[in-house]
Amino acid sequence: MKKSERIALVIIAVSFILGVYLYPSLPDSIASHWNDRGEVDGYLGKFWGIFLLPIISVGALLLFMIFSRIDPKRENIEKFRKHFDKIIIFIFLFFFYIHVLSLLWNLGYKFEFIKLFIPGFAVLFFFVGEGVENAEQNWTMGIRTPWTLSSESVWKKTHKISGMLFKISSAIMLLGLLVSGYEFWFVIIPILFSAFFGVVYSFVIFRSEKTQL
Repeated sequence: MKKSERIALVIIAVSFILGVYLYPSLPDSIASHWNDRGEVDGYLGKFWGIFLLPIISVGALLLFMIFSRIDPKRENIEKFRKHFDKIIIFIFLFFFYIHVLSLLWNLGYKFEFIKLFIPGFAVLFFFVGEGVENAEQNWTMGIRTPWTLSSESVWKKTHKISGMLFKISSAIMLLGLLVSGYEFWFVIIPILFSAFFGVVYSFVIFRSEKTQL
C-alpha cells in the first residue's frame, strides 16, 4: 500500500470514529445538502447522514487503488508519484473537512456553510491544478481525452495550461467570497470553463500537430 493510501485510510478511519463518537448527540434527521445560498435543502436518516460520506470515501479509495494498479501506463504514474499522492491526500482531507462541517452543523453550530465550503474546495482545486501541471500520460488521473491519450506532446501541453487554469480558478473561488450571494457562480463557472477549455484545447493542439506532419 502506497503512503498516500495509508494516510487516506487513516483519515477515513478518523471520520468513522468521529461519527460513532458523536452519534448519540446528533438528531434523527441529518442535514445533508445545502443549496447555492448555503441553505439546507436535503436531509437523510441518522445513520446515512453521519456515515454516507465516510462510506463514499472508502469506495473512492478502493477505486484509486485499483485503477492506479491496472492502469496500462501505470509506470508513468510513478514519474509524478509525489504529485499524484498529494492529490489523493487532499481529496480525502477535503472529504473529511466536509464531514466535520456537516457534523458541526447538525450538532447545532450554525454558520454560512458555503463560505466555509469554498475555501476548502479552492485549496483542493489548487493542488489538483499543481498535480495536473506535472502529470505524466496515464488513464487514472488527468485530462483524459482521445487526443491527450494519443499523443504525449498533446498531453503535456494540455496539462500545463489546464493546471495553470485550475490554480487561477482556485483564486477566483476565494474572490467570490467577497461577493455575497454569488459565491456559487465563482465556483461553478471557473470549473466548467477550465474543464471545457482543456478538452477543446487538446483537440485543437492534436489537429495542429497532425496538420504539421
